Amino acid sequence: MKFIKCVKDSSKCIGCGFCSYVNKCYSEKVGCTGCLSCYWACPYEARIITEDNEPRRMIKIYVNGNEFEVPERITIKQALEHLGFQVGIYPGEGIIQAPCGTGGCWTCAVEADGEMVRSCITPVKEGMKINTDVSNRDPLRIIHGPQPHEVGGKATPWYEKGRRYVEVAIWAAGCNLRCPQCQNYSVTYDNVTKPMTPYEAAEIMTYYRRVFNVNGLAISGGEPTLNRRWLIEYFKALKRLNPDKEARLHLDSNGTLLTPDYIDELVEAGCNNIGVEPKGARVETFMKITGITDRKLAERYLNTAWNAIKYIVDKYKDEVYLGVGIPYNKAFMDFDEVAEMGDRIASIDNEIQVCVLDYFPTFRRWDIERPSVREMLKVKKILNGCGLKYVIVQTKIGHIGP
Repeated sequence: MKFIKCVKDSSKCIGCGFCSYVNKCYSEKVGCTGCLSCYWACPYEARIITEDNEPRRMIKIYVNGNEFEVPERITIKQALEHLGFQVGIYPGEGIIQAPCGTGGCWTCAVEADGEMVRSCITPVKEGMKINTDVSNRDPLRIIHGPQPHEVGGKATPWYEKGRRYVEVAIWAAGCNLRCPQCQNYSVTYDNVTKPMTPYEAAEIMTYYRRVFNVNGLAISGGEPTLNRRWLIEYFKALKRLNPDKEARLHLDSNGTLLTPDYIDELVEAGCNNIGVEPKGARVETFMKITGITDRKLAERYLNTAWNAIKYIVDKYKDEVYLGVGIPYNKAFMDFDEVAEMGDRIASIDNEIQVCVLDYFPTFRRWDIERPSVREMLKVKKILNGCGLKYVIVQTKIGHIGP
């Protein structure tokens, strides 16, 4: 087993405190485990991956009642992989799933010495007793908000906009992508905030629905679909607390994990408003936008997102209000690809609401320029030319369209 560690690059570190207050190290007492959480989270890329050749002793741990020996200074997730257990990304694949790898989504939670911990960032210790089945424990997730929204997300029905507020939203930490221009990185990489159960989140959202007098109850991120059990329980609880027909239970997703069975379960749980954002028509563009370097995984993610759009239209057109998001910036997408995306969406259903997001400079991509209003209007014209009836573009002066 080869070991790695992260070291600080002092030439890039500006002392912003992100690694202390937003994404902290949970291995400081034992030494770097090479979990890479800080590497992915640092806005200034002030972390370097190096080989760790320091000697390690073997320690004894127990997994589901069985005794094993593993090297010290590794995470529980790394220990499980070392022992031959499969750790997956997609729901249901592997003994556990660890899609974010930075600690925000809590999908990889296991019970260690009687406590719920995140296996991706928690180091093993001598004699640790690990139980991978936590189905008897309430699922957890780091959540930001709620906050009222004046315009909503890509799937907020365009005809509802214009009121003071159209929905209340929460944002879930953790993401399976590594977008260098992440538009919400302080949420995405948060592994510090105390997590909530889905029932707590549903109760808070219901309370603020009444405070702001809205029908829309949205969850975005990060990527909310990572922790499937948490999300399904959240929508079930939200539906119980908001049984009226006016309640719009809104999921805003990148779509990369939205398989047909997952969509079915979400709709059954009460979700009736879904936004999907396929990040490109071409896998090369997807990889550039998302930072995913594994082409096979990138293809799977992109295909899953596009297939989710078609599946929702084919099976749930009368039950789910669907919106499709298109990320746009000339740094990673040209007008020809915008047209490709428009043609593909129109071939599924030309009445799908499409919202184009003007990606602005942030996180690790301060070199890009926010698209001008004129540029976004050209994008709108291209998409309307593909036959799409309801196109909205996000601009620096507000939303325009349809």
